[in-house]
Amino acid sequence: MWRKDSSEGSDRFEYLQTLVTEFQDTDSEEAKEQVLANLANFAYDPKNMEYLRELQVIDLFLDMLTEDNENFVEFGMGGLCNLSMDPECRDIILQSGGITLVTNCLSSRKEETILSAITTLMNLRTPSSHTEITDAGILQCMLRFSLSESPRLRNLASVFLQDCCSEQQVARAEQLMQGQQQTAVGIPLPKD
Repeated sequence: MWRKDSSEGSDRFEYLQTLVTEFQDTDSEEAKEQVLANLANFAYDPKNMEYLRELQVIDLFLDMLTEDNENFVEFGMGGLCNLSMDPECRDIILQSGGITLVTNCLSSRKEETILSAITTLMNLRTPSSHTEITDAGILQCMLRFSLSESPRLRNLASVFLQDCCSEQQVARAEQLMQGQQQTAVGIPLPKD
């Protein structure tokens, strides 16, 4: 059995800590964007989950979701998407009111942000969060996205509806939408 090298773990933690400190200390938006992008990428590796939890990077990513800078939101959402696959991180996101923050990102003008938000909502689904994640408003949004011209957005929204919702929930959401224009109009179109 392979043993984890403690110096590798220590180096990894120190590097991640350096990134978090750099983000907090710099005034440059460009540098902050680069650090956020790096942290979001590191959040994809399960070896980093414990370190990122310890460094409170989940809170950092959640804080980015309310920023005016669309790149901050995109990278914060991407980082949360990666972290939300881990059950402990998922629980922290849920306990921090993450569903509302993530749901708000469904109205982003950036397609990557929306895709990360949909995937994150799917990852955050638990028996206790299921009702909130399959709220009629979210389902109506997914139904609109399922009509999108973007194949990625259309397909992911369809997967959400198929995997996270009952046929009755989808039918109820469709019924609520009757009389409304059945297009993606009303949702800001993502920029490429």
